[in-house]
Amino acid sequence: MAGSPVMASWRVTTLTGRHAASVVSGGSITGSGAMAGALCDALEAKDGRILGVMDGDAAGPSPELAGYLWLARLPFDAEIQALGVHPERRGQGVGDALMRAALETACDWQCEHLLLEVREGNAAAIALYRRHGLDVDGRRRGYYPPATPDSVREDALLMSRCL
Repeated sequence: MAGSPVMASWRVTTLTGRHAASVVSGGSITGSGAMAGALCDALEAKDGRILGVMDGDAAGPSPELAGYLWLARLPFDAEIQALGVHPERRGQGVGDALMRAALETACDWQCEHLLLEVREGNAAAIALYRRHGLDVDGRRRGYYPPATPDSVREDALLMSRCL
């Protein structure tokens, strides 16, 4: 059927310093809002993890990043700092695979909650998070700067799930 997404079984891996080039280019194309430098620093952080889905052969000469999720380990909780999916891979299960891996990682860390904040107007991300059991439990008014010159500041929704 024309126009329907190709569903794939995505393999999620922990990204390391050797993935820095992919993360830098992926950070700018996925629209997650994460800064490339912060993502690179997080690759080697002991208090977090960047989970990634590589498009193509991850061992090949130039695999591309289909999506990533930056997960920070807090004293009792885990927090999603950023999640981005390449525009050409949206709607194909990359975000779902990353969320499953994030929940598994947070449980392995014996965290009590999974936390995140999301731009109120990001309906696709909110739907993804709700599918994985997160609920809105707070709001930061006017937190995000305008997305376009013609728009206004946007609220951040605080979402969480007990683990």
